[in-house]
Amino acid sequence: MSIQTKLSGIIFGSVVLILALNQTLNLYAVRDNLRLTSERNMEMVAMQIAVSVEQSRYTSNYVEYLIAGNLRRAAILVSEELDHDIKNIDNDELKDLALKLEVSNISLLVKTNDDIVVAKSSDPKELGLSTKGWGFWHTAFLDLIDERPVSVTQGQKMANFWSGPFEYSSSNPQKIEKWGYYYDGRSNYIIDPFIHSTAVSDYVKIMSPNEIVHQTKSVNSGILEVTGFNPITFGSDTMNPDGSDDVNVKLRNRPIKYGTYNYGNVEQDKLAIANAVSRNKPVTVDTVSHGKRVLKSFIPVTQPDMGSYVISVVMDYSIISSVIKDQLINNLSISLLLLVAFLLGSHVLAGFIIRPIQEILNKVNNVAQGEFQPPLIVRSRDELGLLALRINAMTYNLMQHTNRLGQTLEENRAVKEHLESVINGTSDAIHTMDMDGRIISINRAFEELYGWSGAEVIGKTPYLIPTPALKQEEQRLNELKQGRAVPSLETVRLTRGGAVVEVSVSTSVIRDEEGNPLSFIHVSRDMTERNRMEELLRRSEKLTTVGQLAAGVAHEIRNPLTTLRGFLQLQQEKKMLIPLHIDLMLSELERINLIVSEFLILAKPQAVHFQQKDLRCILSDVISLLDSQAHLCGIEFESKFLEQPSTIHCEENQLKQVFINIVKNAIEAMPAGGIISIALANEPNSAVIIITDEGEGIPEEMLPKLGEPFFTNKETGTGLGLMISQRIIQAHKGSLEIKSEVGHGTEITIKLPSAGGTALE
Repeated sequence: MSIQTKLSGIIFGSVVLILALNQTLNLYAVRDNLRLTSERNMEMVAMQIAVSVEQSRYTSNYVEYLIAGNLRRAAILVSEELDHDIKNIDNDELKDLALKLEVSNISLLVKTNDDIVVAKSSDPKELGLSTKGWGFWHTAFLDLIDERPVSVTQGQKMANFWSGPFEYSSSNPQKIEKWGYYYDGRSNYIIDPFIHSTAVSDYVKIMSPNEIVHQTKSVNSGILEVTGFNPITFGSDTMNPDGSDDVNVKLRNRPIKYGTYNYGNVEQDKLAIANAVSRNKPVTVDTVSHGKRVLKSFIPVTQPDMGSYVISVVMDYSIISSVIKDQLINNLSISLLLLVAFLLGSHVLAGFIIRPIQEILNKVNNVAQGEFQPPLIVRSRDELGLLALRINAMTYNLMQHTNRLGQTLEENRAVKEHLESVINGTSDAIHTMDMDGRIISINRAFEELYGWSGAEVIGKTPYLIPTPALKQEEQRLNELKQGRAVPSLETVRLTRGGAVVEVSVSTSVIRDEEGNPLSFIHVSRDMTERNRMEELLRRSEKLTTVGQLAAGVAHEIRNPLTTLRGFLQLQQEKKMLIPLHIDLMLSELERINLIVSEFLILAKPQAVHFQQKDLRCILSDVISLLDSQAHLCGIEFESKFLEQPSTIHCEENQLKQVFINIVKNAIEAMPAGGIISIALANEPNSAVIIITDEGEGIPEEMLPKLGEPFFTNKETGTGLGLMISQRIIQAHKGSLEIKSEVGHGTEITIKLPSAGGTALE
């Protein structure tokens, strides 16, 4: 398919779409306007019916007033004919009197404790009727018998007389009656003459709203049904689906006041009636009844005599549909003619437009294939000419960028190959993990150290970290996510076979351009051999220290042995035991035992086991052990300990080795003797030990190198003692700081976390 055809098709399709949208919007507008007009017409019809009903009620009230006057005159005649005590009256007498006065029947009502009932009547069906549930009728009876003005608004009121409105009879619900009630205070009963002739029923039917509804429907063919609803009783439990009610049968309380109820849905109509009454506005429902789509409008009406009720007007929706159909046919005919004309014009127009576009399209296709030359020939300065100029500029820029990208790609490939060779050539195991703990990549050293191949671990979470170290690893990763620097960690990891390997792990985080963490890079270095060598060096240094201490220990033991020998010779000469000498000899033996025990503990390898210890005791043991050697060199110890305990978590023998190394160095730095000060103080969460000597001091340029293996300023030293001491202090989560000045001595400060601070695992 050519571009010209496509372009004309697009133009034609756009016009079709616009026309379709226009037709749709037009149809919706017509439908909405017709529906709004129909709703207004239905509302107008309802209001006309309401006005007509009100006018008919005025006429009916006049007729009722005339009949009420006749009933009052009949009641006065009955009062003159009958005895004033109801006990002296029988029903036959009332029947004869009704025939004489030309009324249908006469009843006599009396008041009981809580009701007013029919006690005597010419109609046996009336006898015993209670009026307690008759609403305003019962109220009017109470007002009459209590000789008060009748307070109800319904009916007709005259002197000593009240007549209720036309209503169905309680004893004969098929007949409409008119009653009159007379009480002048002379009798102990209310006189009730009433009429239920055919003429009354026919009059009520002629003047009833049903006749008005019938006439309205006859002149409005589109109206299917008009119904007057009583919102109080409509939809009650006693109402039948056709709107009739076996309980609420009176004109004043029946659910359907007038009209028919053939197009009804009780639940739907009940909600619509309640909505119309609460809003006091018409409510329209579009529904289907008897297989026919209808429009039902519920209009609330308020009239003085009838109170508030709702008129429903049901209109056939086919009237609206037929108008819409005619409108649609007309619009489609016009649209088709326009489309045919526009199709021909769009095809011709597309031919003029498409030629330069075709050239531009060919150029774009060449650029897509990597052919940037030759440029487009610009023949005009309109929008297409400007587009051709911009495409030429874009093509030139693309050519420049493509060349640069090719160079950059080659450089990146070289760098990538170099980095991969470096990563795979390094002896440290490197692996990257995503934020969920899955391994993304590994190097060759990782496979050699842990025993997993790339195919086994890529995209998975191998069991690398032992359970006791998981919590510590999670804390490290969380700190990295939060942007904190995390130092290298000497810990253990598991190989593929489950073996434990000692490693030093360095971890860093990779973030995106917005600073969000993407992955972690872990660099693991096998520390097994280095740790083994350090342990050997530490033991070697320890044995060297033990050998150097041997002379001092021998001298320290010789003194108490000399004392023991003297006491034993004295007692041998005197041939007797002196208790004081025995106590002194036992004390000297205890001192020898203590010195030997400390020496053996220091010399014997011990398992690393952290316990809670008092630094005062550890430092005192060190001073006791080195006291003899210090005296030989003319050195005295000056201790400044606290009275309260200074408790830490530690491995006692390792700390003793640290303090012995430092104090020995201080002794060796003071060949002319002097004082070594050992001070102990407590700070928040830490204990501070300060060891100060008066020796020769250390040159400033040598201070940064202290602690390096085999670096020493002593002729016979190895430089391992201070290195091991620093490692031990670091293992205890502490710090070691050296300050020295040539000719003024050296001060070493050691800080260790107290037992109340960070506990060591």
